[in-house]
Amino acid sequence: MYVWIWRHLPGNAWVKALVSLLLVLGTVYVLFQYVFPWAEPLLPFNDVTVDNGMPAGGAMTEWR
Repeated sequence: MYVWIWRHLPGNAWVKALVSLLLVLGTVYVLFQYVFPWAEPLLPFNDVTVDNGMPAGGAMTEWR
C-alpha cells in the first residue's frame, strides 16, 4: 500500500517525502479534530466501577 502511494505522489524523493509528511499530519489532524471527538461518547472509557476497597468476600477481618 505504501509503495502504491509513494509511486503516485508527484515530484522527486524530497517532494514525495514532504507530501507524505503533510498527508500524515493532515490525517492526524482530522483524527484528533473530528473522528476521536465523535467516537468518544461511544467508547466505554468513563464507565468505571469503584468499590469501597473491601474485598469481594466480606470484611477486612478475614485477611488478618
